[in-house]
This record gives sequence, structure tokens and C-alpha cells, in this order.
Amino acid sequence: MLRNKEQNKTTDFHLQLLSKTIDMNQYPLTKMIIENNVTRKEYEELLQLTERLHHHYMKQKEEGFLDFSSLLVQFAGLLNEKLDPNTTVYALKKEGYYPSLMEEFIPHITGSNPPTSRLRDRAK
Repeated sequence: MLRNKEQNKTTDFHLQLLSKTIDMNQYPLTKMIIENNVTRKEYEELLQLTERLHHHYMKQKEEGFLDFSSLLVQFAGLLNEKLDPNTTVYALKKEGYYPSLMEEFIPHITGSNPPTSRLRDRAK
């Protein structure tokens, strides 16, 4: 048991050193995942959620929808509580995850539309 704790501390130390050698500003999603102690399962759930919403976005776009704010409400409502919806959208976009979907979300979180902090409440 003690040996595992020592290994974990060493691994944590090595990760801290590695993170200092990489420009983490280029990888904001990765940085958020590490800083918020998101587990592998939680990370995979985030990617699955985003993929599912992107699929709905493409389907709705094909059907002629113009407003995709309901997808943002779903995103904010289903997003892991360790992650901030606004920051996650920008981080996903910066790292190239579903850029067209993230481009639809951004005006809603920066403009006169309701901020996602309120969207998370509406989604419940």
C-alpha cells in the first residue's frame, strides 16, 4: 500500500514537470482535465457527450434549423460538474473538437444570450 502511494506521488511529480515543459495554453482542454482531476471515464463521457451533440447538430442543420441553443442547454446540463461550461466550450474549440458546433455555442455564451451558468440551471 505504501509503495503505491509513493508511486502515485512520483507520477504526480513527473506530470507536474512535464506540464512545465509544454505550453499548456495550446492545450486548454488537457490543462482543464488535469487541473480538475477529471478521471478517464469522465473524460470519455465528455467526448461522448460532445460527439452525440455534434451528431444532433448536423442532423438539425440538415433539417434547416437555425437555432442550436437547445444543444448548448443540454451540453451545460449534462457536463461534468468539475468543468465550467463556458471554459469547456472554448477549450474544445481551441483543441479542434467539433469546431462547427463550438462556433454555434460561442455566440450564446459571449453575446446577449443567457450565460451558460443559467443554462445549466435551465437544463435541470
